[in-house]
Amino acid sequence: MMARLSTRRQTGKIEGTDKGFTLLEVIIAITMVAAIIVVIAGAMRLGTRSIASGEKKIENLERFRASFTIVDAQVQSAVPLTYDDLGNKRPYFEGGRDFLRMATNYSIWGGRRGYVVAEYRVQTDENGKAVLLAAESPVGAANKRTTTLFKGFDQIIFEYFSQEATDEAGKWVDQWADDTKTPLKVRLSVVSGQRVISLIMPMRSEGLQNEAGLGPASMEMRPVLLAALGGISGRWRQSYGA
Repeated sequence: MMARLSTRRQTGKIEGTDKGFTLLEVIIAITMVAAIIVVIAGAMRLGTRSIASGEKKIENLERFRASFTIVDAQVQSAVPLTYDDLGNKRPYFEGGRDFLRMATNYSIWGGRRGYVVAEYRVQTDENGKAVLLAAESPVGAANKRTTTLFKGFDQIIFEYFSQEATDEAGKWVDQWADDTKTPLKVRLSVVSGQRVISLIMPMRSEGLQNEAGLGPASMEMRPVLLAALGGISGRWRQSYGA
């Protein structure tokens, strides 16, 4: 019996003690658990980022649509009013490649009654991206409210459609110089890389009316302008390329 016990001690094995884990097995198990935890944590982090990115894209898309809707509603509700400039009758409407001013009966903030003067101006932010600012003031008043409509684009461009009586095709210009009338259409284009998205908005007013004395023509025009507020009827054109 003593001989058998001595033999077991020499081999390092005792009955009932060979069912545990070795140090190598424990290290392998810990490593596998740690790897699984890292994979799960990475998947959760990726999912969180995807959700946040999706929410940001949705928010930007909604802002994009809302901004186009505002511009469309104001352009289609424009009225050809004039103001007195040292005895000269000048139109409120002015248009350039990077700015647009007009009188309209559609207010961005909605709480104002009557006509307002809407101004859009393209500026450049600290990152070199184009930003479209919108300012609004009641006709005849100096106080303005300003908000940002578009931001983060490479270019933001206004263009104006002109068509003479003898010109069947008409043409687009980026500077409106005719003080006697307003353009037939206004096109707003936003450029991001090779992608160009444009909104073409018809102007429903013709001729020029004095600000102080709106005649029957302007009174007849009001139902058309109010009807325009019920929906956005501007034609979308999306193209890819310069």
